[in-house]
This record gives sequence, structure tokens and C-alpha cells, in this order.
Amino acid sequence: MSGKFVSIVALCLVFSIMLAGCSAGADGSSQSAAQSAAASEQNAGTQQDTEEAQANEEAETVLQMAIGETPVEVAWEDNESVEALKDLCQDGPLTIEMSMYGGFEQVGSIGQSLPRADVQMTTQAGDIVLYSGNQMVVFYGSNSWSYTKLGRIGGKSAQELVELLGNGDVTITIERV
Repeated sequence: MSGKFVSIVALCLVFSIMLAGCSAGADGSSQSAAQSAAASEQNAGTQQDTEEAQANEEAETVLQMAIGETPVEVAWEDNESVEALKDLCQDGPLTIEMSMYGGFEQVGSIGQSLPRADVQMTTQAGDIVLYSGNQMVVFYGSNSWSYTKLGRIGGKSAQELVELLGNGDVTITIERV
């Protein structure tokens, strides 16, 4: 029995050494997996930070508009057309020579086509729309047609808009701030 006992103890000792070796290997690979996970989280965090910075930059990019020398508040739409308009203003102000049309709107060429998402609408005084992809229209009256909405002038009454827009051709300036 003592021979069997010695053999069992020796076998247990060998088995224990093997388990200890496997356990160290598991710890090493777990540590490596933990390091990989931490590195992945850090990379994901860096990418997320970059995306957030870009989103903040876009959110901070505001377009300011003036009719002649009069600055006006505009609530710009969140769409592809306005983003393209922002891009046009990247190197400096965009000046649009407007012409009266129909006794209710000012129309002017933007100088190039912007993305369109035209829908049938009835405009009101203060609405700013894209017509035919390359014309900006600012309303001081009302009209029904298919346009892409760009924004709306706020802080001005219908009468103030008639005074600003209804007395001859005007120049509109749009710039990034």
C-alpha cells in the first residue's frame, strides 16, 4: 500500500503542478484579454470623442443673415440643404442679389445647386426656402408651391418684413459665425 500511496501522492503532485501551469496561463490570457478590452475601450472612447467634437463643431456653426444692413434672426432647418449652405459660407460671406417677385417674395440665385427635398407647402411671411435647387426665396407674403425649407426669420412682424423686403430689390448676406 505504501507503494500505491507514494504513486498516488506523486501523481497528485504532478497533476497539481500541471494545474498550476494551466492556471498561470489562464491568468496571463485573462490579463491579455483585459488589456485588449481596455485598449478597445480607449480607442472607442477616442473615436467617440472625435465624433462628438465634430458634432459640436457642426452644432456651433451658425449661419447669420442680413437683409441689406439689417441683421435678422433665423431659425435654420436641420437638413442637407442648410448644411450645403454652411459649406458655401466656409470661405466667407455669401451675397445674394434678390429681386422682388409677385408682390410677396424676394428671389435670388445662390450661384450653384444645393440638395433638394421639395414638398408642397404654403409659405408665410418670414419663410426662407430653396426653389429649383439654386434659388433662395424669402417671403414677406404667402405662396403655395413645392419648396425645400431652409429656415424662418424670427423676431420680425409681418409688417416689418414687408418694410424690409417689399420696397425694391435687396441684397442678402449669409455668413458663418
